[in-house]
Amino acid sequence: MQINPPFGYGEIVPLQRDQKVRLPAPGALPEFCRRVNAVPISYSEFGVACRDYPLAFITTDQGRTFIPVGVLGVTGGENLFLCDGRWDNSAYLPAYLRRHPFCMARVTLNSVEQADRLICVEKAFLSDDGERMFDDSGAALPCWQPIEKLLQEYEADLERGREMCAILADYALLEPFTLQASLKEGGAMKLGGMHRVDERKLEFLNAAQHKNLIRKGIMGRIYAHLISLENFARLLTRKDSAGGLA
Repeated sequence: MQINPPFGYGEIVPLQRDQKVRLPAPGALPEFCRRVNAVPISYSEFGVACRDYPLAFITTDQGRTFIPVGVLGVTGGENLFLCDGRWDNSAYLPAYLRRHPFCMARVTLNSVEQADRLICVEKAFLSDDGERMFDDSGAALPCWQPIEKLLQEYEADLERGREMCAILADYALLEPFTLQASLKEGGAMKLGGMHRVDERKLEFLNAAQHKNLIRKGIMGRIYAHLISLENFARLLTRKDSAGGLA
């Protein structure tokens, strides 16, 4: 059996009803968020995330699939939304971070990926000193119910995001772009590897394509994404406050 963990997670295992989990303290963040400059954003998060982060699309397979992300920093491994190890409380905390150390993942058996997703937990968080999620009869305890709700809703939301990205790619709406800025110590900073919706191509879609984007709720996400690109200026201001820009 093989289970590939989501980005940033350590080894994950299916959650068993008799296991105890060391739940993060309120306000605690997964260690990996300290060394990333982008975090996945799900379909329903566009409306709230666009207020704080530039929303872009990235691909890891030469454009076959895309993932929407909120950009957190302007250099690799830089997260400008951390302050003394805590998330900036004026900014939205993405669900990708809130669900940790849990996730849902597909299992691969005999080289065949199974259709159903299992609720998993990062193995390092299993502990005899942790909390039980289920009672002796296997019924969910109160502490587990909101976690399960978040996981199920988030997973469904990720699927809607994947469908949205597939449509944007099919309509050839995504174009690569690079952020550039001057550095205080001299030279220029470039942040590439991102894609955005090409407004000109959006304008020239046919009526059926426009209707499909509206019907599926994608057009509203496109507008949120385009508006969010103005947040690159705010991101550079954060960088400047940290002493990185000219």
